[in-house]
Amino acid sequence: MAKKKNITPLFIISAYMDSILEHGAPPKNVYSFAKDNNFDEAKFYEFFSSFKALEENIFTTFGTNTIEVLAHSEEFATFDARNKLLSFYYTFFEQVTANRSYVVHSLTASKNQLQSLKLLKGLKTVFTDFVENLDLKTLDLNQERIEKFQNRAINETAWIQFLMTMKFWLDDTSPSFDKTDQYIEKSVNASFDLIDNTPLKSIIDFGKFILKEKLDIRA
Repeated sequence: MAKKKNITPLFIISAYMDSILEHGAPPKNVYSFAKDNNFDEAKFYEFFSSFKALEENIFTTFGTNTIEVLAHSEEFATFDARNKLLSFYYTFFEQVTANRSYVVHSLTASKNQLQSLKLLKGLKTVFTDFVENLDLKTLDLNQERIEKFQNRAINETAWIQFLMTMKFWLDDTSPSFDKTDQYIEKSVNASFDLIDNTPLKSIIDFGKFILKEKLDIRA
């Protein structure tokens, strides 16, 4: 059988995800993976240096695809920062939910959580760049170094919040993952209320939600 010539990164990613889900583990090596999918091994290395690089790229692609979807929405351009961030969350989690079997396997296969976090390195860059472009309000201190620190702190805090949402989604057993949608809405609203120094109603509401879900305390 003639080997396929039109090999794209998307083809390789799709084939790799299928292989993981069918066998429960990565292929033995790139040679056998390429042979099983009828293309030359050299084609793989045109796009990825290793399976680990490919796995990281998958999560990065979820992020860049999210940005592309939002960029094509005329309505998104009219949103304020809060609703733009909510839109990113909802769009991103639609994508990972459509690929939930692979994502759950990939993020839980290793008992070493740091190993799982390494897969999200590229996604973190995409996400924090998005947050930075929201131009969130910070204290006007007229000190460049302090303002840079504030911006960095906001980006890191936003990323931690994103990781917490990922963890909630991984554990979510509700139909259509409705609880994750609630978590997103309440956590994002709470974080913006903290930034804006507005009343703490949404922060308290988010706290009640977490208690109810994690500690089985009825609000």
